[in-house]
Amino acid sequence: MLADYLSADSRGVESRVTTPDKSRLAMTTARGSGSEERTVSNDSLCLRCYNNVVLVTVIGLGLIGGSIGLALRQGKKFRWEIAGYSRRPETVANALSLGAIARGETNLEDAVRRAELVIIATPVLTIRQILSQIALHLPSGCIVTDTGSTKVKVMKWAEEMLPPTVNFIGGHPMAGREVYGIQAAEADLFRGCIYCLTPSEKASPESIDTVIDMVNKLGAAPFLIEPQEHDNLVAGISHLPMLLSAALVSLTAKNPSWSKMSRLAASGYHDLTRLASGNPEVSSHICLSNQEAIIDWIDKFSRELERYRQLVAKGDKRLEQAFAEANKARQEWLKQTR
Repeated sequence: MLADYLSADSRGVESRVTTPDKSRLAMTTARGSGSEERTVSNDSLCLRCYNNVVLVTVIGLGLIGGSIGLALRQGKKFRWEIAGYSRRPETVANALSLGAIARGETNLEDAVRRAELVIIATPVLTIRQILSQIALHLPSGCIVTDTGSTKVKVMKWAEEMLPPTVNFIGGHPMAGREVYGIQAAEADLFRGCIYCLTPSEKASPESIDTVIDMVNKLGAAPFLIEPQEHDNLVAGISHLPMLLSAALVSLTAKNPSWSKMSRLAASGYHDLTRLASGNPEVSSHICLSNQEAIIDWIDKFSRELERYRQLVAKGDKRLEQAFAEANKARQEWLKQTR
């Protein structure tokens, strides 16, 4: 589907996006020595009702779901009617008071019955149960997307459970905070971030365009990618750092000298352990839904750490060179992100 949508093969996909407030999005995929470009207008939202109201249901009102609601409700060009679902009435009440949603539901079937666009913003392993519960209650032509940090299993569940009349486009915003819950939601959370999209084989071009429009309205940059490639890449740059952060806290906090050590911990320790403050349920679901790729990256990291260990143990002069190479690589990455 992704190759068909971009009219190119799957040898590489690069997303090129104008600034979020511009009116057009261009996506380019490399193909041999040339490239093909598909341009999508921000005016192409295919699910507008006769009165220009788009009925959106956000399932899961935590940091991500709440931030999506806040961002979409800030839009002025189109009116987005945002309903929000949580099994906890107090979470629904908080989302309403913050202005993240216009209508709250604690009954999942009722929440999606009239929806044109459903956004599942729950921990990854919960998505399977959600898809199973809503499948028979979705209107024909409805678009469903998610925000899960892994995509292969999510795409498989959607293929198995959703009816052919529903379009599924997997999603993963590369954004977040070390705090969680609806009270941590921010309308600008996604501004300037990459937002990965993995359309299903059955998703119509119009439904993909609609989700791209939504991503643009969040202030993010759509990035189309195959599910397996996504999971392999984010295991290295997102999931491995999360585990390293947690492991460092576990190691140091168990040390008999932690009471004194903790008083000495400063910005370096603070920065490196930030991800350990994330939602434990979300973090465990990520690991359990991307085990093979994460284990592969853990093994690679162990070998690299062992290389540094040997340089330190031997007093090897090449240790400074190793630090210099890492410094250079990070500076080059920082230049790309500016």
